[in-house]
Amino acid sequence: MTIPSSPSYQFDVSIVIVSFNTRDVLRECLLSVHREAGSLRRQIIVVDNSSTDGSAAMIEQEFPDVVLIRSEVNLGFGPANNLGFQAARGRYIVLLNSDAFLAEGSLQRSVEHMDATPQAGLGGGRLIGRDGSKQPSARMFPTVFSDLIVLSGLAARYPQSHFFGYFDRTWANEMEPAEVDWVPGAYSIIRPEALAASGPFDPRFFFYYEEVDLCKRIQQEGYSIWYWPDIAVVHIGGESSRQLRPIELSKTGSKLTLWRMRSMLLYYRKHHGPAARCIMLVETFWFWMRSQRRRLSMNSARRNAASVDRCLVSIMSQAWRDTRGGRLSPAQPW
Repeated sequence: MTIPSSPSYQFDVSIVIVSFNTRDVLRECLLSVHREAGSLRRQIIVVDNSSTDGSAAMIEQEFPDVVLIRSEVNLGFGPANNLGFQAARGRYIVLLNSDAFLAEGSLQRSVEHMDATPQAGLGGGRLIGRDGSKQPSARMFPTVFSDLIVLSGLAARYPQSHFFGYFDRTWANEMEPAEVDWVPGAYSIIRPEALAASGPFDPRFFFYYEEVDLCKRIQQEGYSIWYWPDIAVVHIGGESSRQLRPIELSKTGSKLTLWRMRSMLLYYRKHHGPAARCIMLVETFWFWMRSQRRRLSMNSARRNAASVDRCLVSIMSQAWRDTRGGRLSPAQPW
């Protein structure tokens, strides 16, 4: 990947947006970018992941200043952003989900924070829903133990505990800036030099864990990851992606769960080696134990939920086979 040297930067920011069948919210997203760019010299790049809803045509008709990159297949989040990186000519690169909208002053403040924090390789902001609800915006790297804490429900039960709330930093004051391990990919601003050092997104991650992996590699190159709460971004993905009800696991939910488990195994094998088997055993044992407990319940809803847990055991087994224990990524698109 080639990153232009500093004197040749043509823009203050290159904003990369990946879209897959999100025409209407993509329009709203692009309008927010135009509204908030202000005096910044900006380059807007949209990578269309083989949408079938007319997204690309809408961009060509309504936003002629946008650099449109059409992919003939759905590349997933990371590889599609990598295409955008190749076209980026900004002093900073901003990743923005197509279902995310910049709040007032957020883009300008992002640039100011990066200018003032030269060791920052990547930074994120405060993600909120349309209704102002909080979304996880600054997280720590996953571990086998933190995964068990989340599975057990203790993280949700004791959010103010530094111990149980470690992974999502639920104990922290959301209005205080902090150096963190990683931030969600819905919005981030990246220093091109850090990206050149770490390399782009690992294309083996089709969906989930790709930003965790990138942040880890950026840190390994000596850069830091920052959370800045005065950068507000409205993200509707957090409103629409609700947890599946415990007695149901839809076809779509099963697919997303399989993708999560595949990526989790790829991540653990890449960064923690044998821990990939540990995380597989932890989740499998937890879901199996919960299914046994629920099937003996007098409550019919809990008995029905036992079938969901058995399904999760089966999906984890498939993810382990598909990735050969986290050693390879299945043929894409997943």
